[in-house]
Amino acid sequence: MTSAKQLKVTLYRSLNGRLKAHQQCARGLGIRKIHNTITVIDTPENRGMINKISYMLKVEEA
Repeated sequence: MTSAKQLKVTLYRSLNGRLKAHQQCARGLGIRKIHNTITVIDTPENRGMINKISYMLKVEEA
């Protein structure tokens, strides 16, 4: 069994004043605070949320 590819996602811009849909994407990824780094599995669903709010995130391969 192969291990799934993972991404390290860091929020580096505030969620205040953003569109509700963008805030919900961050919440869906599990991001709560600025400079909070999380690891997510690289799926099309997570990729879509990351692409939608890419201006607020830094993404690296884990």
